[in-house]
Formats: sequence, C-alpha cells, structure tokens
Amino acid sequence: MNFRFDLNNRTDKNRFPAPPALGLFTGALFAAVLFTGQSMAAQKKADSLAPLNRFPRMVQEYFVQQVAQSSQISAERISQLKNKVEVLNYLEETRDRIQTCFGPWPDKTPLNPRTTGVIERDEYTIEKIVFESRPGFLVTGNLYLPRNRAFPLPGVLGTCGHMPEAKAAEPYQAFAQSLARLGYIVFIYDPIGQAERLQYPDEDLKSKLNNRGREHLYAGNQQFLVGESFASWMLWDGIRALDYLLTRKEVNPEHIGVTGNSGGGTLTTWLCSVEKRLTMAAPSCFVTTFLRNTENELPSDTEQCPPKAMALGLEQADFLAAMAPEPIRILAKEKDFLDIRGTIETYRKLHTIYSVLGAAEKIDLFIDPGFHGYSIENRQAMYQWFNTFSNPSSS
Repeated sequence: MNFRFDLNNRTDKNRFPAPPALGLFTGALFAAVLFTGQSMAAQKKADSLAPLNRFPRMVQEYFVQQVAQSSQISAERISQLKNKVEVLNYLEETRDRIQTCFGPWPDKTPLNPRTTGVIERDEYTIEKIVFESRPGFLVTGNLYLPRNRAFPLPGVLGTCGHMPEAKAAEPYQAFAQSLARLGYIVFIYDPIGQAERLQYPDEDLKSKLNNRGREHLYAGNQQFLVGESFASWMLWDGIRALDYLLTRKEVNPEHIGVTGNSGGGTLTTWLCSVEKRLTMAAPSCFVTTFLRNTENELPSDTEQCPPKAMALGLEQADFLAAMAPEPIRILAKEKDFLDIRGTIETYRKLHTIYSVLGAAEKIDLFIDPGFHGYSIENRQAMYQWFNTFSNPSSS
C-alpha cells in the first residue's frame, strides 16, 4: 500500500518497526558492559595487542572524505540562496558546470529513422523504430501511439534501467502501455549494451559478459583511456531519442515528460540537467546523494558517475535543480538499497530552490514503503504527476 510522504507530519509511524540498528546498538552496549567487567589484567593485555586489520578502510575513508567535501560545497551554495536573482544566477552557473561534466556534445547528424514493424493493440499501436544517434550508431526503440485520440498529445520519453531486456522488460512495458492508454505518446528506447543493442555479442547473439549492465562498465573503462565519457554517450542517445520524439507531428512539444527507473532514473536525472525541452520529470529509484552512495559503498556503472562532478562541487540535487522551475516528482522506495536519507536531503535542497522561485508546488517527493523497482505504486504516482501538468484529456 503506497502512501504520500510528508516530511513535516508523518502519519505512518506505526507502519514500520523500529530500525534493526537499535537492537544491534543495545547488543553492542551490553557486550561492552560484560567486557568491562573482566579483570584489569585481561583488560591491559587486550589493550597491548595491535588491532586486527581484517578490513582495511584507508581508501574508502579517503573517498568518503573527498565526496563529503564536495557535497558540503553544494549544500553551502544552496543554503546561501536568499532571493530569486541569486537562485537564477546559481542555476545558470550550475548548468555550465554540468555541461563541463558531459560536454562537449557531438554534432547533431541526420537521425535516419525507419519503422521496422507495427503492433496493433486495442487502445494503441506500437511502432518499432530504429534511428542513428551518431552516424551509423543505431538506437532501437518502441513508439506507443494512442488510438482514437485527437492529436497532438503530450509526449513522454521512457528511459530503461539495467534489466537485460530493457524496453521489453515487464515494468517498462507496463508504464509505456499505461501512459498510452491514458493518452500519452511514449518513446522508450534501449540503452547501449542492453536488449537489441549488445556491443559484445557471442555467436548466439548473447552478451559475452553475461550481461546485467556489465557492458556499461566494459565500454566505459575503455573510454576512460581515450578521454571519452560513457555517461555522455548514454545521455546523447537520450537527447537524440527526444529529437526523434519531437519529429512526430502527433506530439505536443509544449508537454514533454521523461521517466525511468533505477538506471533509467539515472538517465532521467541527467536529462533533466541538460534538456530545456522537457516540461516535467519523474525519476524513480535513483535519486539520493553521491555522499550516501559512497558511504554505503554502493557500486555504480560508469554512466552513473559524471566526470569531474566532485571537482566541480556538484551533488545529485544540482542535476535536478538545473530543470527548475519545471515540475519534478522524485519517486523513491523506503526499503531501497539507495539510501532514503539522501533522497530526503536532495528533496529538501530542491524545495529551497523551488520555494524561492515561487514554485514550491512543482517539486515533490513520493516514497512507497516497498523495495527497489518501478512498482505499480510508483507508476501511479508518476501518472498522477504528469496528469497534473499535462492532462491529455484536456488537450
């Protein structure tokens, strides 16, 4: 059962048990009491022993320290914003820093799109699309077109997470189909290294890397050696996918959204930072902070680590703030492996910015009590958000 998360007035206190860490703490405290009850001789002997160093922490602690310093820079900059002029200047300067991360972009070359097939459904059709994000570099996607609707209609760009099937995975088909039934035109495309875009296939056209995102790391590590960024390559595909969506006369360019889960939440967040054509966004199960990810030693794919972000004092909040004051709803899960504390911290920073701009109602945080994934609860929260700002029935 989903709920609307209210930072100031939580009414769900009885819904969750006390954190297990409390039990661990009291157990450790009890053990410490028992230990201090030992003889002084035993205590002195223990104190004279060199500490065991089973798990060296030097490198981890160094990285946490570095990311904490960068995160502090971002937090201080935002906390010092007092008026609209200061916020607008900050956002302009933030967009420049983000462009330093991802750019420079390549030239926009012809998309050369073609339709390879059409699937007929009761309330929509699915066009199988192939286009070129760079010369000869193919991107595969599905375009969901509502039937029996008056065009133009709002468009939504769908970004996929790390499921090997990408656009064919159940949760991604589910949100694309549901949006189409609600009257949205959806273009959902395969990321590099997934589904129809394997870069390292074997003779059976399966990934040599037993792929669940490993192709991202394999390609990304090679790009480091030549000064390239896999994040930029992934993001450029999204920019060109948006270019294709906007070539369709059925789409209303005044209402363009983007949504995706997990790795798709990553790409949604990055697209928010660089795409002025987007008018609404709903990143799911990605947004936290770089600092919380580092503290928790969470692994990240290459595209989830924007080059120079730490050196430029950027935090995840900055990548979403770059879209202000356009409406953004952050979708999260209470039991996600992505630290919900960081999600709340990011939301609070964004709320400060949007409030100064007089647009506090356009930034929102939805937290469902479940686990990582684009569940029906998160999808419903996304539908409601998009309908608030681009209701197809009123087009």
